[in-house]
Amino acid sequence: MTIAFLNASDLEIFIAALGWIFEDSPWVAERVWPLRPFPDVDALHRAMLSAVENAARDEQLALLRAHPDLGTRARISDASQAEQAGAGLDSLTLAEFERLSQWNAAYRERFGFPFLFAVKGSSKHDILRALESRLRSSPEAEFEEALRQVYRIARFRLEAALS
Repeated sequence: MTIAFLNASDLEIFIAALGWIFEDSPWVAERVWPLRPFPDVDALHRAMLSAVENAARDEQLALLRAHPDLGTRARISDASQAEQAGAGLDSLTLAEFERLSQWNAAYRERFGFPFLFAVKGSSKHDILRALESRLRSSPEAEFEEALRQVYRIARFRLEAALS
């Protein structure tokens, strides 16, 4: 897929091509479609971030909640599965899996959405350390950090889709 293809796409094709970039939130792609043409992936990414930043708080929260818990054994999107496997979350020891599950539950209880971390280039140890540390964040700081992580995830996904 190329920027030229996306720029020439009708709304339905554009959403089909990019609706997954922000996990189960095709509204992001829908809102940036009228802004075409995009000169490059950077401009497309910036437009998508702006769509999320300008969304209502409940839409942002729904976007955060659309993401799976890291290290889950439940069915998750192909993109999330590949990203998590790349960070070693598919090969956790039983003790690591239990710790991650407990901390994920505590995080979700404290903040109301799953722990979000752009795992590309990180190890399972990096992720566990970040989760433990971020459990101590304030709710507002963590909401902002979760959005920053979603933006990084989206960037990685865009780069992969448009490479």
